[in-house]
Amino acid sequence: MRERDDDNSVIIYPSDTLEEIVYKASNVKPAERQLLWQELEFAAFIHFGMNTFTACELGSGKEDPKVFNPSEFDPNQWVEILKSAGMKMLILTAKHHDGFCLWPSDYTEYSVKNSSWKSGKGDVVEEVADACKRGNIKFGIYLSPWDRHEPTYGTEEYNTYFKNQLKELLTRYGEIAEVWLDGYCGEELNGKKQVYDWIGYWELIRELQPNAVISVCGPDVRWCGNEEGKGRESEWSVVFLEENEKGNIVNSYVNFFYGPNAVCLQQDIGSRKVLSKAVGKWGRLVWYPSEVDVSIRPCWFYRADQDDKVKSLENLLNIYFESVGGNAVLLLNVRPRLVKNFVFPIYNVNCRVRLCC
Repeated sequence: MRERDDDNSVIIYPSDTLEEIVYKASNVKPAERQLLWQELEFAAFIHFGMNTFTACELGSGKEDPKVFNPSEFDPNQWVEILKSAGMKMLILTAKHHDGFCLWPSDYTEYSVKNSSWKSGKGDVVEEVADACKRGNIKFGIYLSPWDRHEPTYGTEEYNTYFKNQLKELLTRYGEIAEVWLDGYCGEELNGKKQVYDWIGYWELIRELQPNAVISVCGPDVRWCGNEEGKGRESEWSVVFLEENEKGNIVNSYVNFFYGPNAVCLQQDIGSRKVLSKAVGKWGRLVWYPSEVDVSIRPCWFYRADQDDKVKSLENLLNIYFESVGGNAVLLLNVRPRLVKNFVFPIYNVNCRVRLCC
């Protein structure tokens, strides 16, 4: 790990002076996949699944699969509307924390294959991926590591389960532009602590989809630190990740997000003042750009009681200019709903649309 630089990082040695570190920071370059991702600027997050039908933000994993029945599901219409708003990618929640899979996974019965929709013969992921291809926008997947349904969660066996599902998604649906790995876990209070095999997940993604960026709990794209659509005044692309002398880059990424001194929550992450803290330490200067994720309503999944709480066009425009204009990519969550009309204000678009059934 110490013998060569990665394609988007430069090694920092304890002997480096601040001047040398600043020089190195100015010479860090993005990997091609990162550069292509950042040029997208504006993407859609689609939270859709069992929670859409239960009006629940966090499912228990015990809901009956037959509840899921999007009888008027039309992903082509989703793509049409998203393109009209200037979005260049769609990221779908293939599996959220409840564990319900929007594709017919071979590794669980808790999926669309046991739903009422299309008599269990449907595949939401396939139809959305195909719609993105036809509409010429990028397609990405969100696969939640936290799974409230899967009985092996909390054991090493679960990592194999998760990688098997990840492999399905990475091999069945063509090119994947972004894999969104959420590190959230609410089971620890129940005594279920899953040690995620992050490096195993990353290696599998690199093997099967080398052009995909790995976001949030990944080495390509970092979380901005909030879900309010607020980036920093200076959203640096190059950040310092401290390592040990053996080059433990995995822990340095994990430490970026967790703990009392989580770097992602700090307001200054790339100035000379911050770089000065790297003097005398092992580490890397890494091209690690920010993604700003925010929902168009207070919650991530559709709920009828929020029909009057859609963010205004003025608010959305401010979020766009401050995030994309501040050197981040904006990932705006828009959610399909269970009635036919929906006000979708973004840019200068104010259309009544049916994002789903």
